[in-house]
This record gives sequence, C-alpha cells and structure tokens, in this order.
Amino acid sequence: MGVLYDYFHATDHTTAVRQAIGPDDDRPGGTSLPETGADRFGTKGLDPNVVLAQLVAYAEGVNSTDQQDQPELVWPDLPYPKGEPTDPDSPWNAGIILQQLPDRWRDILADLPEEAVPMVAAQWYEIEEVDFADYLAVKDSVDMFTVLARRARMAGAHVYCCCCV
Repeated sequence: MGVLYDYFHATDHTTAVRQAIGPDDDRPGGTSLPETGADRFGTKGLDPNVVLAQLVAYAEGVNSTDQQDQPELVWPDLPYPKGEPTDPDSPWNAGIILQQLPDRWRDILADLPEEAVPMVAAQWYEIEEVDFADYLAVKDSVDMFTVLARRARMAGAHVYCCCCV
C-alpha cells in the first residue's frame, strides 16, 4: 500500500475541499482533482510535513530543524475522535487528509531561482526519505513544486496537499 499526495492550488479552503474531497464536505465524492480541472501534480512519498518541509528549508538556505511553519489541517475537521472512529461514515475513516501549506513556503519555492534548482535538488536528494528516486526525478519534482508555487502566487491562491492512503 502506498500513500499518494496531490499538490494543487486553490483560492480558499472551501474551494480546496470541493476540489479534493468533493461537493459534500463530510465524505469524499465521486470527483478527483484531475476531473475538477485543478492545477495539480501527484507524487508518491513526498509528504508535506517532513519531505517538503526539508525541500523548503534547502530552498531557503536554513537548517530543516529551524523550520517553524507547518501545514494546516483543512479536512477532516478537528477534533480527531478519541480512540478509533467507530462511525463508518466518519470523514476520519476516508483515508484522505487535506492540508494547506504555509504561504511562506509557497513564496520561498516561487522565488527559487532556476539556476539554484540543481543544487537544492542535490541537497534534497541526499535525505533518507527521497531514496525512491534518482537525481533527475528529484530535480523534476523541485521544478514541479516551484512552477506550481509560482502559478499559485500569480493566481492569489494557496497551495494545498491532499494525502490519500
């Protein structure tokens, strides 16, 4: 079993939930991000909390342990039920989590100069969590994140990550 991550941009939480989860906020609908026409790309293994946070730290030129910002949970709504969710219709049982990335991360990635991408990709390639790809795939991922961040900022939008287990 793998964990898939879709990164996309949307103007607000409501739009992001509608695109990633579906029209009914409490249960995933029959649509998917590609079907909604979202400006997105999908990855496997590039989670926002650890792996992307390290990329942002490299792009910013700081130690990843100094990274203070964290993605914000958008869906399902808090609080997580105590123990195991017993309601089969609980959104916590859907296997989907939607988070908004900090706008500061969007801006750091959007401002990453093209000539810096190879070095940042080389640094990111060295982390343990990126052991599934070769350097060129890692560089392509950095390019995808920077392009998405630029388009999101130009659109006045936020970047979101939809995680599907």
